[in-house]
Amino acid sequence: MSHPFPGTSRRGFLRGLGASVALPALDIFRPLLAAGVEKAVATTASGAPLRMAYLYIPNGVNLEFWRPEGGNSSYKMGETFKPMEALRNDFQIFTGFEQKNASAGGDGAGDHARGVATFLTSARARKTAGSDISLGISADQIAALAAQSSTRLSSLELSADGVRKAGQCDSGYSCAYQFNLSWRSENQPMTPESNPRAVFERLFGAGDVKERATSLGQRYASKKSVLDFVQQDAKALQKYLGRSDRHKMDEYLTGVREIERQIEKAEAMGIPADPGVPAPEAQPDSYKEQLRLMFDMMVLAFKTDSTRISTFLMAHDGSNRSFQDIGVSDGHHSLSHHQRNPKNLEKLAKIDLFYMEQLAYFLDRLKNTPDVDGKSLLHNSMIVYGGCISDGDKHNHNDLPIIVAGNAGGAFSPGRHVELGEDVPLANLYLRMLEEFGVKEKRFGDSTGALRKI
Repeated sequence: MSHPFPGTSRRGFLRGLGASVALPALDIFRPLLAAGVEKAVATTASGAPLRMAYLYIPNGVNLEFWRPEGGNSSYKMGETFKPMEALRNDFQIFTGFEQKNASAGGDGAGDHARGVATFLTSARARKTAGSDISLGISADQIAALAAQSSTRLSSLELSADGVRKAGQCDSGYSCAYQFNLSWRSENQPMTPESNPRAVFERLFGAGDVKERATSLGQRYASKKSVLDFVQQDAKALQKYLGRSDRHKMDEYLTGVREIERQIEKAEAMGIPADPGVPAPEAQPDSYKEQLRLMFDMMVLAFKTDSTRISTFLMAHDGSNRSFQDIGVSDGHHSLSHHQRNPKNLEKLAKIDLFYMEQLAYFLDRLKNTPDVDGKSLLHNSMIVYGGCISDGDKHNHNDLPIIVAGNAGGAFSPGRHVELGEDVPLANLYLRMLEEFGVKEKRFGDSTGALRKI
């Protein structure tokens, strides 16, 4: 099937000097979608791209404020979910998931390192602080391998913490376990990026390492926007677009430029490192700002179909970050060992609420971003939010706090509290998500079968 703008596909780009700006979902591409020209593994029933994302929160939650009352669609939200009220029909809460391989077994202490390591792999980490790390491939990377030909980036790994690849971090466990959510193989983690500038350049830069180093230097020296370097391509495309598509393009390019401005502002302020955690250069002065900036770029990555798979380590387990902006000066990890102290539990509830506000921000952005099939990005997504510890004081790895947002293109039924009734491997959820993604796996980690209650 011929295309009205030759040489451009759904995954086309506006190109220029060391810059590559992927195109958003435009009406001009709908004939290609309907014809199945762009169909790949990671698609919905409509043929639109299907996305998956995994967002990790540390140290457990205040279960009293987290747990819903009642089940199915008539449940009552816990206090922690207040920011999500307007999104009630866009997510479901699960009670009953576990990750057995995060428990001590015969390995003793180290629940925080095991928690992060096991969350997406459902595998047991070899206890070592040396180079002989051993874990397993994570669910996102199984999907990335299957869909690698569908997008420019097979996956996007993000973090709000510094990167640690070696050394001892938790009771004899390598830092690689505690600071990496995604794993390409049993001994090769996918190092996440916590520098917003680097994430932006990964999404919109072009060329090999040497070419990009030269071209980026020229771009920075000229103090120009990435958009200034793709104007010629943009003008060539404009004449093929209808009124609606022109509006979408203008809105999209404005969004790209606004993110650039936020990054430039953060870089200009010279931010000090967070105590105890080496912060990358150009990190925003506000943790909330950094989280939302990363979410904005994840939305852009999904919107432009630059990738369909992302992970975000919002904070590593064991993080002792304080939250001065919301009136919590104590460290998060210290508070998680609450010993049923009412004041500690109250502060934990505030931190849980803070993280839920960031999730609501992200989901709202996805919900209000139209996709190529006329639905929203959120409708065509599977978003997992949660952690591998339930009660931080007990370090337990069952009854995990897990939310699944999005409709998976119509395959999922959000708007419910799903009580599983027994301890169910979290791997069962991942197996079902891989199934919806078009990846046929009989087993993943310690799974006992693909989850059907979703």
